Amino acid sequence: MAERLRKKLVLEDGSVFEGLSFGATEDKLSELVFNTSMVGYQEILSDPSYTDQAVVMTFPSIGNYGINDADFESKRPGMNAMIVRDYSESPNHCECTEPLEETMKRYDISGLMGVDTRALTRIIREKGSLKSLLTDVSTPKEECMKRLNEFTYRRDAITRASRTKREICPAENTKYRVVAIDCGMKMNIVNCLNRLGVSVTVVPYNMSAADIVSLHPDGIFVSNGPGDPTDARETIETIRELRGKYPIFGICLGHQIISLAYGAKTYKLKFGHRGGNHPVKNLETGKIEITSQNHSYAVDEESLLKTDLTATHMNLLDNTIEGVECEKDKVFGVQYHPESKPGPNDSRYLFDKFIKNMEDAKNA
Repeated sequence: MAERLRKKLVLEDGSVFEGLSFGATEDKLSELVFNTSMVGYQEILSDPSYTDQAVVMTFPSIGNYGINDADFESKRPGMNAMIVRDYSESPNHCECTEPLEETMKRYDISGLMGVDTRALTRIIREKGSLKSLLTDVSTPKEECMKRLNEFTYRRDAITRASRTKREICPAENTKYRVVAIDCGMKMNIVNCLNRLGVSVTVVPYNMSAADIVSLHPDGIFVSNGPGDPTDARETIETIRELRGKYPIFGICLGHQIISLAYGAKTYKLKFGHRGGNHPVKNLETGKIEITSQNHSYAVDEESLLKTDLTATHMNLLDNTIEGVECEKDKVFGVQYHPESKPGPNDSRYLFDKFIKNMEDAKNA
């Protein structure tokens, strides 16, 4: 094993965790969050929703099956850093094409291993998501705290995570055509739609309603993505103009954008929801879905009562809103990730619901 640099993670509360570097070695100022998934570090690493964040992986062994060519969720991962207990330097899997560390170097994602991730996660749960600095172990504590105090979160994460040009992702046997507004979209969402006979035209987050109408879609999809949903002003206005004209489906950030377009409000959670085992209750059927989640913000329940949206799903861990719908407009969204990757497949039925809404709209 090559000699590794000693690094430390310094939190805004003054906590310090020392370990060894892997991946890229640059200093990183980030929002520190944690993810409880037991598998799927490649999908997490490449999920644009983690733009500008340092992610603590609570599962202790990371990197053991390496990286493959099929499971990337974006072409330009935006994560700042990954913090792990044990990094596996010798991955073993039949589809492995390179170790995790090589991928992290290529995309400038710094890593820290040998850290007590349980203790680190407890701090986040107690104090909320924190500013963090990953730096050389020799950096003076005073300098670290000064950099953290001066650090502010960027408000352009959606701009950087979105495509800048239109891209067409055709289905083999096209039944419907959907315009997907890319706010930092995971590729498996496109795959799920393609498998159902939906050809997807992916467009930048700030494409106008008029330009979307000119593409003659059967429906509109609003994607997941990073950051504060109120920063997506152009997308919110576009959905406000298009609601009631097309069936619309939103996932995660898209769910929040739909809610804001109808007049609801959003707020930041203490430490967010990130993992593959969150129980969500379908308020219509009473069934419980085990879901994959990755978000910092939620829709305010009281503000939702003043809109044309109704709550459809609820998180059973903290009773936050997990789904909304305007039945007359054929518009709905969910806070979690029905496309999974990583995560369970309990919620794939939501793609069928979107198809049904487009079918009904065509036949109206």
